[in-house]
Amino acid sequence: MDRNLALDFVRATEAAAINSAYWMGKGDEKAADHAAVEAMRKAFSVIDMDGTIVIGEGERDEAPMLYIGEKVGSGKGMKLDIAVDPLEGTTITARGDPNAMSVFAAAPAGCLLNAPDTYMDKIAVGRECAGAIDLDASAEENLHTVAKRLNKDIEEVTVIILDRDRHKELIEKVRKCGCRIRLIRDGDIAGALAPAIEDSGVDILMGTGGAPEGVIAAVALNCLGGEIQGRLNFRNDEERARAKKMGIADLKKKFEMNELVKNDEAMFAATGVTDGTILKGVRFLSGGAETHSIVMRAKTKTVRFIQAKHKFEHFPDY
Repeated sequence: MDRNLALDFVRATEAAAINSAYWMGKGDEKAADHAAVEAMRKAFSVIDMDGTIVIGEGERDEAPMLYIGEKVGSGKGMKLDIAVDPLEGTTITARGDPNAMSVFAAAPAGCLLNAPDTYMDKIAVGRECAGAIDLDASAEENLHTVAKRLNKDIEEVTVIILDRDRHKELIEKVRKCGCRIRLIRDGDIAGALAPAIEDSGVDILMGTGGAPEGVIAAVALNCLGGEIQGRLNFRNDEERARAKKMGIADLKKKFEMNELVKNDEAMFAATGVTDGTILKGVRFLSGGAETHSIVMRAKTKTVRFIQAKHKFEHFPDY
């Protein structure tokens, strides 16, 4: 994949982040999401790629654009699988909570798992613990393995978990082991990336979140040298039927990294909307804004943080 596309992708996440940031704390999730979707779609229109959305706003968020199967880009250039979450954290943004981001991932066509809009059981770690975790192992086994790999006492290991009723049993097991826990309201992708980001203070992600978010996180963790494993966790027969229709034959399959993203020609970009574990949120200045983004390539394992100042009188309208 052309490395020059990286900056184009960041421009798309910057536009989505800035437009959705106007809605921070205003209590309107749909307006925030709509602003992000519209801005990202416009930015895509001038990028030289033949992209197809394989993970998008599809069903759950009922957004008007960037649906699964939609064609994006100029139609010129490489055929790409595109996975997007123009506003990862609609509730977060509406509340003004941390860890909302605009997120984009891309890989050559056919290389991203076409995940249905259901739940996924996940475990994710950074580079130091890659190859040591197993979704089929117990929480206790994984936590002790991570502690050993990181040369930490078990009481020093920090686990990030979505604050959900479904995680009550998991949280009790983690506490019984003596580990520290960081509970987050939302921000599934940010949570998965945190163990692979230096100075995040997080060692491992555990629990159940969105399946599409799991695939997007896999691209980022591929770039960072980390690891994620996942298994689809269906809520009803309709979701099972949808997964089969999308080509997933084994509904109980444990997906490894190389099955979630099948190629190291992948890229990931994200821009913070609200302040978070990884990225700072949008800051509005007189006549402009400041953004904080991350862009990564799986092939080279290059990670760039980009701090940009935008003057609105010169900001592209695509």
